[in-house]
Amino acid sequence: MAHPAVEPGAGAPEAPHPDAGEQKGLVIANHGKALAVEDADGKLHRCVARRRLDRAVSGDRVLWQPNRRGHGVVAGILPRRSLLARPDDRGHTRPIAANLDQIVVVIAARPTFQEALIDHYLVVAEFSGIVPVILLNKVDLLGPPELAAEKARVEPYGALGYAVRLSSAKQTDGLGALARQIQGRTSILVGQSGVGKSSLVKRLLPEAAVTVGVLSGRAPVGRHTTTVTTLYHLPDGADIIDSPGVRDFGVWHIPAERIAEGFVEFRPYLGRCRFRDCSHHQEPDCAVRAAVQEGRISARRYASYQAIMAERRA
Repeated sequence: MAHPAVEPGAGAPEAPHPDAGEQKGLVIANHGKALAVEDADGKLHRCVARRRLDRAVSGDRVLWQPNRRGHGVVAGILPRRSLLARPDDRGHTRPIAANLDQIVVVIAARPTFQEALIDHYLVVAEFSGIVPVILLNKVDLLGPPELAAEKARVEPYGALGYAVRLSSAKQTDGLGALARQIQGRTSILVGQSGVGKSSLVKRLLPEAAVTVGVLSGRAPVGRHTTTVTTLYHLPDGADIIDSPGVRDFGVWHIPAERIAEGFVEFRPYLGRCRFRDCSHHQEPDCAVRAAVQEGRISARRYASYQAIMAERRA
């Protein structure tokens, strides 16, 4: 069953009902001051969180207490098995979604994608212990030569062991494979605006209250179609979270020494450099740089790592 987001109403909900005990719930969406919380029967309630409680996000399991109006107060967040977060404009870590099994990085030829953004998502996924999947969407817009070129761009990720899928929200191409990929799991769709995340959700779950945008004929990027990260239930038991599009996904919240671990092909060489604290930049006898020179690590991926580290040093 799909759940449209509960829009926040005016005013704060009243105090919990004195005779109502705490119950478990699932956060469907966070609207800032109001949370859409699903109870055990699948009914949605507009709730507020108690003061000093960490930010609850889509996918969070929470304890909440209803009041007489059917609203409620979230009293606590149950332990998370995973958390996707990113730094905000102030440099603080901002949680996005919790209890994820997969991060589906949605890309498209239009608007064109940058491998650097994929690399950022992969580093975050590896750091967070969440399985990443790369999904090339809108393949129906590509002729054979262009499709072959886009496949060649993502093939190196498949060679690294990442799942790479193709899809089209306007055709059935790839939707079956995507449905099987997310079956029985909680997955979040991430990526730029205009790559078709909301359209994919609508095709997977036609009755979902998802607003689908169209690409501007002038702008090289799509208009925002999702403004609030929202969780939807699919009939096969999968949960899928649609998130607003972003042009960049920072990794500043990840310790510098953990960035290299986010590049899976670096791992066989980590700890084999002359210096224990090697940054794999200019130090002599660096095992990672030697692997790049010998062709065992992609020069492009190494350049992406160097760009991330340069951003941190800036």
